[in-house]
Amino acid sequence: MAKQVQSEADRIAAEELANNPVAPKGHATPTRKEREAQRKRPLVGAKTPEARALTKEQQRAQLDRARIGRANGEEKYLPIRDRGVQKRFARDWIDARWSFAELFLPVIMVALVVQVLLTSNVELGQLIQYGEYGFIGLVAIDLIVATVQLRRVMTRKFGADKVERLGLYPVTRAIYFRRLRVPKPLVKRGEYPR
Repeated sequence: MAKQVQSEADRIAAEELANNPVAPKGHATPTRKEREAQRKRPLVGAKTPEARALTKEQQRAQLDRARIGRANGEEKYLPIRDRGVQKRFARDWIDARWSFAELFLPVIMVALVVQVLLTSNVELGQLIQYGEYGFIGLVAIDLIVATVQLRRVMTRKFGADKVERLGLYPVTRAIYFRRLRVPKPLVKRGEYPR
């Protein structure tokens, strides 16, 4: 067996332990039962009805704050697809523009209802259907023009190499009713962003 070499500090600590076996710490060692009682807490939260009501109220307040923030366009509360300076610029530019695309959903819904109601009159039904196709074509042309114009404006503002791809973002924004858009339009019609 190898001999253990003790350092001076180890030797002094061993002598003190031999002289005073209970180290002074100011309090008794807690029992196992006491330690377990300190660790216990509910997994889901407080179980009292008042605590649950308070938790629900806090969650409701947070959700309301997030909804209001999202509607007002606060970056912190926006979904990832709506965040960024360029997306905000695109939203403001689309919101400032008059567009046939806003009328797309109501016109198509009315045309479908009228077609269903007038199933007995085939000629009128076909005429309405041709009108639908014409309107869809008009909306498509309007959206293509809006997308090209927006791309040009953003290239001028941000630079050709820094413009991110927006995909169908401006198109989907333009198709919604102005009042139903989220985040809410922050500009009036004709007030194009600079």
